Amino acid sequence: MTIDEETGAVAIAAAVGAGQISAAEVAADAARRIEAAADLVAVVDFDPDEGRVAAAEVDRRLAAGESLPLAGVPILVKDNLWVGGRRVTQGSRLFADFRPPADAIGVARMRAAGAVVMGMANSSEFACKGMTTNKVYGTTRHPLDPRLTPGGSSGGPASAVAAGLVPVALGTDGGGSSRRPPAHVGAVGYKPSYGAVPRGPGFASPFGGLSCISPIANAVADIRLVMTVLAGPDPRDAESLIALFDGRDGPSAPRIAWSPKLGLDVPVDAAVAEGLERAVAALQAAGMTVERRDPVWPDGLTELSLMPIQFAGLAAIHGEAWRRDPSLFDPDVGRQIEQGLAMDGPTVSRAFLLSQEVRRSVARFFLDVDFLLAPTVPCCAWPNDRLGPETIGGIAVAPRAHAVFTPFFNHAQVPAISLPAGRDAQGLPFGLQIAAARGWDFRLIGFAERIEAILDGAGLWTAGRPAAPRRRA
Repeated sequence: MTIDEETGAVAIAAAVGAGQISAAEVAADAARRIEAAADLVAVVDFDPDEGRVAAAEVDRRLAAGESLPLAGVPILVKDNLWVGGRRVTQGSRLFADFRPPADAIGVARMRAAGAVVMGMANSSEFACKGMTTNKVYGTTRHPLDPRLTPGGSSGGPASAVAAGLVPVALGTDGGGSSRRPPAHVGAVGYKPSYGAVPRGPGFASPFGGLSCISPIANAVADIRLVMTVLAGPDPRDAESLIALFDGRDGPSAPRIAWSPKLGLDVPVDAAVAEGLERAVAALQAAGMTVERRDPVWPDGLTELSLMPIQFAGLAAIHGEAWRRDPSLFDPDVGRQIEQGLAMDGPTVSRAFLLSQEVRRSVARFFLDVDFLLAPTVPCCAWPNDRLGPETIGGIAVAPRAHAVFTPFFNHAQVPAISLPAGRDAQGLPFGLQIAAARGWDFRLIGFAERIEAILDGAGLWTAGRPAAPRRRA
């Protein structure tokens, strides 16, 4: 069997498991693609020898009779998740030489299932910016246009997957970081229910109970395969002890809501708005009943009203280091730390209370709705020397305006997935976001597979293929 940049994780695992190709051959092919795409700055800690050794161990385990669901699948891991013995920096000069003593639980599960870690993928500093740049490795580029950003903070994993360097990468998502970048580059990004994938061991997180290990791939089938490995409780993480509902597709006649702006007074670029209306029309033409319905949010809710959680978290973890030497920090992250240090207790407490209200509001919404459709992003990718787009929908906006549609699902602790749903006139992708009730992870994934097939059949996206494949050198 020939493996190329369009071969997904499901096909690779099946072929390696059946002895049609070795894990070593797959790893060597991925290594050639990674080396040829150094200009993306997506893969930032890469040693082909480490991949070769790991692949040889997978081949040995298969020869010994082990059954490995991810046999030989080459993966990348975002540079804020622990991979034992590798250089893991969080995109920060504070950790430029840090090598963790152990794998994060999710990484360990992937390796135990036969995945081959090829390297680390770039992240913004502490995963706290909406575009991917840092003082350790520099700026990750969009695989379709190097002048643009893939977004952040999981821009490295998303760009690598969309370029076909690997079929799967692990990111993290504390406010949309593994949904927005996939939307910008034409990949699939999945944020599990909070607690579905155990956390730790690892770095302290500034996001409170918001961040999840989140897989990125080019097809929903690959997300399903990876989630069967990642999901499930671990006694080291008490918050992981939740049950996931069984069922591939969920209800036979699902109650589907479409919310073009999530009930928020925010601008959306016309290309995105019109493209997503076409996607919804394609679902209706395929026989799905879709109701226009917005969530009801707590009074006073804006994306910025919840940011004190992140700012205070950064200040608590890194404030003293910033006071000692601000020059070590990304200036934008430094400003977030400075704001966190200036906040009083009631301000932070109000943000946590508002987060709890969001969780309750979304839980009530899903009593009457099975799946919620919404934009992942209000705009396509922007120049990689800016924090965010200058305008959206013809209106001047603040840098965080591109991030309005994803964070509330982190606060609600529910699963959400972003699917490629079309392109603008310049050929830049945008995404359709689908959310469901907490614990409905595999029902959501099953539903997303149906949506993916409909969008493919309608000609809105070619499912399962990298958006910008890099051919082998």
